[in-house]
Parts: sequence; structure tokens; C-alpha cells
Amino acid sequence: MKKNNFTAYIAVILAMVFWSYTFIWYKVVYEFYNPITVVFFRLIISSIFLFVLMYPLKKLQKIRKGDFKYFLLVATFNPLLYFLGESYGIKHVSTTIAAVMISTIPLFTSFTSAYFLNEKITKMNISGVIVSIFGVGIVIFNKGNNIDTSTFGIGMLSFAVAAAIGYSLVIKKLSAKYNPTSIVTYHNFIGIFLFAPFFFIVDFPEFKQSGFSSEAWIPLLKLAIFGSSFAFIFFTFSIQRIGIGKANAFTNLIPVITAIIAYFVLDEILNVNKITGISLVIGGLFLSQIKTSGLRERIRTYIRPSE
Repeated sequence: MKKNNFTAYIAVILAMVFWSYTFIWYKVVYEFYNPITVVFFRLIISSIFLFVLMYPLKKLQKIRKGDFKYFLLVATFNPLLYFLGESYGIKHVSTTIAAVMISTIPLFTSFTSAYFLNEKITKMNISGVIVSIFGVGIVIFNKGNNIDTSTFGIGMLSFAVAAAIGYSLVIKKLSAKYNPTSIVTYHNFIGIFLFAPFFFIVDFPEFKQSGFSSEAWIPLLKLAIFGSSFAFIFFTFSIQRIGIGKANAFTNLIPVITAIIAYFVLDEILNVNKITGISLVIGGLFLSQIKTSGLRERIRTYIRPSE
């Protein structure tokens, strides 16, 4: 494995860990604020954090002439459309069903990136994604889970999945010109202005009554710094190195990591079904990363070294 690729795999795994924690942080913050309020302040905190941290380091690139429309399109897909779908989805269904819905992103993205961006997709890659999703199903739908089937919640999560696919396709174009920090900083900053009308029209009256609560702002800070900042930087970096399809395949880790976090943090049972599902997810991820053409060449070299 190339050194750059190894770094990309570490980055994408860290992104999945941070995003897994967001399911827990969301539930805590929702006890105090509505979804739009949470996302609006999450973006403000993230943008301030990134500007303060990265500007002195000169990591922020200027937006080139003609590229603003792509940043606007990226910000429309994510954070606007994706966070609207995800935040309302998580509010109206259980974290388990939300996790399994989000885990379908790599399956759809693999085909769309192959069609629109000509990224190679092999039978081994497809098999890996399917095995991984099957593992997710075992983790999520094991005996004892209480599944909430809110039609509105599932519809909003499906909306989020579609937005994530659109985001992945557009971000690939920008990642060829800009570093991950610049992309994430600008699309979060633009997202503030896209969310502002929703906040002031829909949530502001209730926010005025709720006021500020330290119990809510601690997990909100974590959502902004880890979920909206570092996770997106790491994920964008991995897309640059290993491509959309392979990076998105790691989304299947989210419900698995969430189950592990719940075991340690919330004392949920980690039974045989969950362990089996986790093993399948990890195995499927390895399959989805294999380049079969390169594998065949190595096998031929091993079998016929003298040729």
C-alpha cells in the first residue's frame, strides 16, 4: 500500500469515528434545541474554528475566478440539504435506523461515480459493499433493537443520502484544485448564509425562549469541531487520494462504531449478532478496496516468477 494511501485510510477512519459520535451528540442537543438551530450554530462555530486555526497557518487558498459556483453547489448539497435531511431524520427515528440509512451512501455512490466520473468499479468492489451492508443489517436489526419506522424520518434520511451523493460528485471537482481545509472552511461558511433564513423564520422564536444552556453547548461544540470540521477535512483528503467510491465505502463503519461506542458509553449489550455483523462490515470494506487487476498481476508473478 502506498504511503499516501495509508494516510488516506487513517484519515477516512478518523472521519467515520467522529461522525459516529455525532449520533450521540445530536440526541443530547435535541433535548434543548431544534434541528435547524443545532445545524446553524454548528456551522458558525465550525467556520470560526477553521478560520482562526487555519488562516495564520496560510492553509486557506483563495477561491479562483469561476469556482464560486461550484462552492455554492457543494454547500447546497452539504451542509444545507444533507444536514436538513439528517438532522430531522435523526430527530424522528432511532439512531439505529438512521445509521443503517446513512450506510447506504457508498452503495449508490459507487454506481454514480462510475457513471459520471468514470471511476472504475469491479465485481470485487461491489461484492465488498454488499457484504458490508449485510453486516450492517445484522448489527442494526439484531434481536432487542427498538426500530422506529417514522415515514417522515425515513424520508428525510433518504433525502440526506441523495444529497450526500450529489456532494461527493461535486467535491471531486474541487478537490483537484483546493486542499481539504479550504473546501471544508468555505462550504461551511457559505452554509451559514444558506441556513440563516430557515433559522430566523422557523426556529428563532423558540430559540429566544430556550436561551443558552451549557449542557447543550458542550456537545454542540463537539459537533462543530469534530463532526463539521475535522471529519470533513479528513474525508475530503481521503477522496483526493483513494477516490469517491472507496472513501464512501467506509461509511458502513458508522453504525458499527456507533454500536461499539454505545457499548462503552451507554452500556448497551454487544452480543454475538453485533460482533458477527462488525466482522462482516470490516471484511466487506477490505473487499471493496481490492484492485482486482493488480491482484491478478501479483498472482501471475507469484505463480510464474521466471516469466
